[in-house]
Amino acid sequence: MDFLAEIWSRASAQLAPPEQWVVWVTGLVALAVVLYRPTWRVSRHVVTIAHEGAHAFAALVTGRRLSGIRLHSDTSGLTVSSGKPRGFGMILTALAGYVGPGLVGLGAAFMLRQGYAVGLLWLLILVLALMLLQIRNWFGLWSILVSGVVLGAVSWFASTEWQAITSYLVTWFLLLAAPRPVLELQTERRNGRARTSDADMLARLTPFPGLFWVGVFLVVTLGALALGSWWIGAWSVEHLPRF
Repeated sequence: MDFLAEIWSRASAQLAPPEQWVVWVTGLVALAVVLYRPTWRVSRHVVTIAHEGAHAFAALVTGRRLSGIRLHSDTSGLTVSSGKPRGFGMILTALAGYVGPGLVGLGAAFMLRQGYAVGLLWLLILVLALMLLQIRNWFGLWSILVSGVVLGAVSWFASTEWQAITSYLVTWFLLLAAPRPVLELQTERRNGRARTSDADMLARLTPFPGLFWVGVFLVVTLGALALGSWWIGAWSVEHLPRF
């Protein structure tokens, strides 16, 4: 009980934002990770976790039965759910994947704006723990465990300053990374290599073509990036010392 009480005490503590240079340097670091191909190949696994987690969450909230999640070494993933093959639940489940990382990043930015940088880390650990119950392959198990251990170590052992830096870095990464898989998806579709993509599934479920849904993914992820960046930047400016 003392352990849980200590976690709650840390997670519920509101912190002032770090210095301005920390906020923007973490954003630049995250941008470099997204744009530099070698680091993107590794970090894209984080986007896949958010993508498949969003599919799973949408399936559950729409009443579908979740059967499992698989994460693969090539950064692809698969979330299996059962229920009606058409209708709102299936549409929302298919839609959630590509917009998921951006919306998670937006939610993280909101938590930072409220001062819950440490609470964000513990919430992410909880989400990973819940996902772990649905993982159905070894690489997925390894991916979730490594992510959880890293966040857990920072949340428990690191100083408050480093916890805040990690929270900002994760948030910036999710916001900045979210649009890139959408652009990659359209490249794959144009080359005829993504016939079973979420966009094409939505095209079969709705009257709108796959390109329309790629546009929706892009608008949502770019919108989340714009709003999340404004929340983070404006809040840190508001807390600058006044002279």
